[in-house]
Amino acid sequence: MIKLNNSYYKIITTLSLAFLISSCSNTKFLQEGQLLYIGAKINIKNDTLSKKEKSNLKEALQEQLRPKPNSSFLGLRPKLYIYNISKEPKKQKGIGYWLKYKIGEKPVLLGDVDREFNKKIIVNYSENKGFFNAKASSDTISKNKKAQVIYTLKPGARYLISKVNFPEDSTVINSEIQSIKDKTFLKTGNPFDLDIIKAERERIDEHLKNRGFYYFSPDNIIVQADSTVTQKPEVELFVKLKNNTPALAKDQFTIDKTIVFADYDIRDVKLGKYGVPYNTDSVEIYNNIHIIDPKNKFKPKIFDRTLYFDKGDLYNRTDHNLSLNRLISLGVFKFVKNEFIVSDSLNHQFDAYYLLTPRPFQSLRLETLGKTNSANYTGGEVNLNWTHRNFFRGAEQLKAAIYGAADVQVGGPKDANNIVRVGANAQLSIPRIVAPFKFHSSSAYVPRTNINIGYEYLSRTQLYTLHSFTTSFGYLWKENERKEHELKILDVTVVAPQKVTEKYLEQIKGNPSKEIPANPSLQRVIDKQLIFGPTYSYTYTNTMLPKKNTFYYKGSTDLAGTITGLVSGADAKAGKQKELFNIPFSQYAKMEHDFRYYRKVNDKSTIATRFIAGIGYPYGNSMTMPYVKQFFVGGSNSIRSFRARTLGPGSYDPRIQNASFFFDQSGDIKLELNAEYRANIYKFLNAAVFADAGNVWLVNEDLTRPGGKFSKDFVKEIAVGAGVGLRLDFSILILRLDLAMPLRIPYYEEGDRWTFDKIDFGSSAWRKDNLILNIAIGYPF
Repeated sequence: MIKLNNSYYKIITTLSLAFLISSCSNTKFLQEGQLLYIGAKINIKNDTLSKKEKSNLKEALQEQLRPKPNSSFLGLRPKLYIYNISKEPKKQKGIGYWLKYKIGEKPVLLGDVDREFNKKIIVNYSENKGFFNAKASSDTISKNKKAQVIYTLKPGARYLISKVNFPEDSTVINSEIQSIKDKTFLKTGNPFDLDIIKAERERIDEHLKNRGFYYFSPDNIIVQADSTVTQKPEVELFVKLKNNTPALAKDQFTIDKTIVFADYDIRDVKLGKYGVPYNTDSVEIYNNIHIIDPKNKFKPKIFDRTLYFDKGDLYNRTDHNLSLNRLISLGVFKFVKNEFIVSDSLNHQFDAYYLLTPRPFQSLRLETLGKTNSANYTGGEVNLNWTHRNFFRGAEQLKAAIYGAADVQVGGPKDANNIVRVGANAQLSIPRIVAPFKFHSSSAYVPRTNINIGYEYLSRTQLYTLHSFTTSFGYLWKENERKEHELKILDVTVVAPQKVTEKYLEQIKGNPSKEIPANPSLQRVIDKQLIFGPTYSYTYTNTMLPKKNTFYYKGSTDLAGTITGLVSGADAKAGKQKELFNIPFSQYAKMEHDFRYYRKVNDKSTIATRFIAGIGYPYGNSMTMPYVKQFFVGGSNSIRSFRARTLGPGSYDPRIQNASFFFDQSGDIKLELNAEYRANIYKFLNAAVFADAGNVWLVNEDLTRPGGKFSKDFVKEIAVGAGVGLRLDFSILILRLDLAMPLRIPYYEEGDRWTFDKIDFGSSAWRKDNLILNIAIGYPF
C-alpha cells in the first residue's frame, strides 16, 4: 500500500509541465549554422507498384538510412534536452557524466548525414530486390533550425524471374542437387530477390550436409542472372557449383569409428593434430562406440542412447546436431566438443570424436530470500538444496531440498495470523523413459522419467496446522524446442489437519454472541484430503524466436479418482461416499488453458497479453473440488488491483467474513484476461501500463457464499483493474513494482460496480483502500 498527498501531485504536475515546455526548445542550444536533423522521408515514384508494395519498400529503405535522428516521445526529445542542459563533466564518471552521456543523447545534426552514401544504400537495396535501373536523389527542407532530408527513389520496373536452370553433369553432388530442384525457392514469375537467392543456397547446403557432404559450404554455389534473354524486365537464373569448389567439398563421407572421451579435460595440452587426445588407453567398445573412461564415471549405455552415428552411416548434419544437443541436455557435461577426422581419404571415411568434460557431480546450495505480497504479508524463506548429477552413473539427477519459511502480517487486518512452513522434497530424474514398452525419441532433448516425493508442515498460528504429503511418477519429453509434454501416471496428494483451534472452529460454526457469521466453506481447508490420479500438460511456445508476433500456450488436464470411483460405485450426492485409508478420496475432472500473445511494436516496446480459462468439476465421490486444487485470482501475478485471494467467487462479498479469513476465496471456474504495454526507458529501466480483468466462480451453489455460482450473468461479475509499473531488469533478476487500482468491483451493487466516478486521488482514505503496490520478481506473464 502507498500513501500520496496533494502536495506530491502538485510537484509532479509542475515538473512535468516544465519538462514539456523546455523539451520544445532544444534548438536554442545549437550554434550558428547548425541544423538539428529530425529524420528522413522517402518518396517512391513508380506507377507499376501497388500501394502495399510501395509501403513495404519504403519501410525497408527507411531502416537502411543512417544516422537515426534523436529519439522522440510524443514529438518531444527529452533525452536530447537532458544532454543540452547538463554541464560538461570534468571526469568520465560520476552522476554528471552518467546524466549527460548515458541518459542524454548527443544532438544529431544535418552535417552528420552523408546524403550521397544514403542514396547509394537506397539504390543498392533496390537492386537487390530486383529494381536494376533504380535512381535516387535527395533534397533538404529546413525550418526553425530543424532539417529533414527527402529522398526520392525512381526504381523503374522490377525484374521478374523468367526461368530457373540447374545445369546437369555426371557428378554425385550434382545428382543430389538435381534431386531437390523441384523444391527450389526460386519460382518463375516471382521478382528477383537477393535474400531469396541466399536462402536457396542455404537450402541446397542443408540438403547436401544431410547427404554426407560435410565440407560443403553455401559459398560453393553461385546463382548467375542473365537479363539479356528478352526485351522485357526479366532474368534467367542459373544455379550451379562454382568452378573453384574444393574437391573435398564434393566428396560424400561416411562414419568409420565413433570415439568418446567421457572424462576430457580441456586444460589437457597433450593433444593430437586435430585437438584430439593422444592417449586412447582403456578403450571399451560398446555397440561399436569406442569409449575412453578410465575412472568408469559413466555407464556406456548412456552414449549408445544419446549418439546417433553408427559405423558405416552416411554423415548427416541432422544426426550431428541431434547427438550434440542430447549430450548437452543430459545436464551432466560442462563442455561438449566434437571433431571429425579423416581416417580413410580414398574411401571418404572419417572418425567422429566426442570430447566431454563432466560438471562436478555434486553441489550444495543455500538460498535465502525475502518477499512481500499485496495481502500485507512480509516474510522470508531459506532453502538448502543438494544435487547429484550422476547418481547411478547413467546421468540420473537426484535433487533433494529442505526449506523453512515464515510470513508475517504487516499492517492490514489486525486479527490476521502469521504463516510458518517447513518441508522437504526429493526428485530423481532418469534420462530415459522407464516403462514396460520401448519409447523412441528423435528429439534433440532427452526424455526423462521423474519420481518426486515431498512433505510440508504448514501452520497458521492460532488457527490450524496442516501436514501435506505429495508423490508422483511420470514422464517429461520435448518434441522440439517449441513443444513439451508432461505426463504424470500417478500424482498423489494427502492433506491431514492437526491442532485446529477453537477460534477457527468458531468461524466455521459461527457465534451470534460475538457477531461472527457461520462460514462452513472454511471447513474444506482443514478437511482430510486424498487426491490421486493422472495429470497431463502440453506446452507450446515460440517466444524464443526473433519474430514480431510470438505465442505461448499451456494446457493441462487433471483426472482424480476416476477409475476408483467407477469401480467402487461412489456417489457422494446419494450418501455413498467411499474412503481409502479412512479418508474420502477426491473425484473430479479439471482442465486449464493459459494462452499468451506477444507483439513486438519496435526494438524497445512490446504488447503482452494473456488469457486463462479453467474449470474443475467434482462428481462421484466428491461434491466440491479439493481446496488445494481450486482456482484463485488477485495478487502480483494475477489481477493486480486486488489483494491475493480476496476476489470472488462471482459477486460474493468477502468483506462479510472475519478479516482473518479475508484471503481465502476460491472457485471452480476461472476466467482471466491481462494486457500490458512494456517499454524500455533506459537500459535496465522499463515501464509498463497494464489492465487486468477476471474472476472465479463455483460450479455448484454454496449458500454460505451467495452470488458465487457461475451463471449467464457472469460478464457482470468480471473484476477490472489497471495500473502502471516499473521493472528493473538486472539480467540475473527482474525487480517489478506495479501500482494498480480497481476500476470495477464485482461485489458492489450491480449498478454501482464501475468506480470511475469514485476516483479521488486527493483523498487519503480512497488511496488507502484502492491503490495497491505489488512488489515481485520477474514478469507476471
